[in-house]
Amino acid sequence: MTSVERAADSKVSIGNRSSKGNSAGHGGVKSEFSGLVHRVRQAKLLDHRPRAYVVKGVFIIAGIAATATAVMLLDHTWWAVLLAPAAAVLSAQTAFFGHDAGHKQISASAKVDRRLGLTAANLLNGVSYGWWQDKHLRHHAHPNEVGLDPDVGEGIIAWTQSQASEKKGWGRWFARHQAQLFIPVLTLEGWQLSVAGIRALGQRPRKTRLLEGGLLLVHFGVYFAFLLVFLTPAQAVVFAFLHQALFGLNLGIAFAPNHKGMLMPAAGARLDHLHKQVLTSRNVAGGPLVDFMLGGLNYQIEHHLFPSMPRPLLKKAQPVVRQYCHELNIPYRESGFMESMREIHGYLREVGA
Repeated sequence: MTSVERAADSKVSIGNRSSKGNSAGHGGVKSEFSGLVHRVRQAKLLDHRPRAYVVKGVFIIAGIAATATAVMLLDHTWWAVLLAPAAAVLSAQTAFFGHDAGHKQISASAKVDRRLGLTAANLLNGVSYGWWQDKHLRHHAHPNEVGLDPDVGEGIIAWTQSQASEKKGWGRWFARHQAQLFIPVLTLEGWQLSVAGIRALGQRPRKTRLLEGGLLLVHFGVYFAFLLVFLTPAQAVVFAFLHQALFGLNLGIAFAPNHKGMLMPAAGARLDHLHKQVLTSRNVAGGPLVDFMLGGLNYQIEHHLFPSMPRPLLKKAQPVVRQYCHELNIPYRESGFMESMREIHGYLREVGA
């Protein structure tokens, strides 16, 4: 049986089991998750950690300043282009900071988190914070649910056999080869986020449109002006290409292993919060480097169960959640980074075929 068939079989069995459980009442379902919430609160794993985020913020700002200074000192030389990978890593760290602000992990004040999110997303990364937050919160509410989760919606990648079969011409050819093309496509993620956010600004309220649009103009104006002042046009193009490609790749490898190839709930399946978030998510095991490069999103199960849990506490919450799932006989999926990427590759190949 292929991984796609196993996923389909799981969708049926899980969907049926959840529907039966819910039809009998929500008391048992509610008590299952509330028991985990009780343990997490007892361990004080939902308390804000503002000092940790101050350190992260200082690191990001200092890193951007140091990289910009180095580019200026290497004025109009190709050596400056070698700083593009460092700029990409800093952009990814900025995106993770904005992600945490969007989940209100940083501060007890919603206004403070929103301002931090706008600064990180619009001003520093050129991505619409409001558009991204709306998209991302819909994903959290319906992970891996086709038609509800925008991350598995219609696009260049086919996430289901139905999506693959509906493609024609060039789209069908791409679907057949999407497993091999997946990594190259990830390099476009940074630009895709910027373009999609800008296009969505027209649908936002006027006040929001002016604020976010203004911040985006400042970002792109300063970004391209800086490159053209301190680099030749050719060097600026290469720097921007490498920066954005590696930035997109970093984001892609942080988000893709979390859900791709995991359970995709059948239409109408009634999964409670605990089962839905655990069964559709995959953790990525690794040390400090994985934690850093993936922005803490390698603890995806814990993050989806408790979106407002500060990033520094996700690792501490993992053994609590894993033990709880073991007690309830709920499959808790964790794999190494390379193993998770191989699983995604296999899943995409089977869907495309």
